[in-house]
Amino acid sequence: MSDSLPEAEVGAVPEGVPEAVPEAEPADDPAAPAPLNVDRAPSGNADVDAQLGRLADTDHLATDGHVEVYEDVHRGLRDALTALDARPGPPAPPSTYDRRS
Repeated sequence: MSDSLPEAEVGAVPEGVPEAVPEAEPADDPAAPAPLNVDRAPSGNADVDAQLGRLADTDHLATDGHVEVYEDVHRGLRDALTALDARPGPPAPPSTYDRRS
């Protein structure tokens, strides 16, 4: 490195060069993510409600990001349904007749 030339600061704009002004994004961009504002009624099952609440994440994502969320929610709902099948239910009522032959 030469002592005669000062080091340029990173990101500094040389003298005489106009600074680039970032373009303002339009406020009414139809391609921008927009909330769907879909009302979700509680199901009464905490696992299901958590998965349905996750759908709100798509309100802030571009369309190409929706698939990942939808697949994750679908997987979670399927797991919640499977868990319902795995829980022991109430005992079967006693038989009212004798099954001997």
